[in-house]
Amino acid sequence: MGIRVYNAAKMPKQKWLEVFRQAAAEASDGGLPDARWLEEELSGSAFADQRLGKRFCRLCRQLAAQLGQSILLACQDWANVKAAYRFLCNPRVDKDTILAGHFASTRERAHSTAGAILVLHDTTQFTYARESTRPIGVLHRSCAGYEKDGRPRLHTVCGVLMHSSLALTTEGLPLGLAAIKLWTRRAFKGTNALKAKVN
Repeated sequence: MGIRVYNAAKMPKQKWLEVFRQAAAEASDGGLPDARWLEEELSGSAFADQRLGKRFCRLCRQLAAQLGQSILLACQDWANVKAAYRFLCNPRVDKDTILAGHFASTRERAHSTAGAILVLHDTTQFTYARESTRPIGVLHRSCAGYEKDGRPRLHTVCGVLMHSSLALTTEGLPLGLAAIKLWTRRAFKGTNALKAKVN
């Protein structure tokens, strides 16, 4: 599969949809990303067992084919869902091992690029509906309505924070993620507590 470069600023939305559909149709396995490309992209991820690496590539292909879907919908059948959760719960698998291959590929693309490279930073919140915030962590407290006497009814929002650094050329071509940091809070102290130091 050849590499094509498109200028997003000069292309209308309908044309982008056609480009994505065409790329999905050309990909092997009915729209799944090309296995060779994915293996090259993730080759720097050194798992303790070769089977874990194969499972990781398969899971990435399934998730890429169903962007935005849950693992249950992306994996399509119960055997693949169980295999995905076994992979993610394996004590020999951690985020550093999972991301190592992509970081190495990003580094190679950055070294082969002439000119300046921009690194854009962003912090994202992943929120989860849980009765207990202890297993995940606290993001903030939110107003979930008002009591009859006018007092706000506060709700604790739990989840994970992720700060990512995206490397790209000055023309806007993404090279990949250069860094990711994930963290949670045990309690949210409010914005006043953040004035003196980081929560």
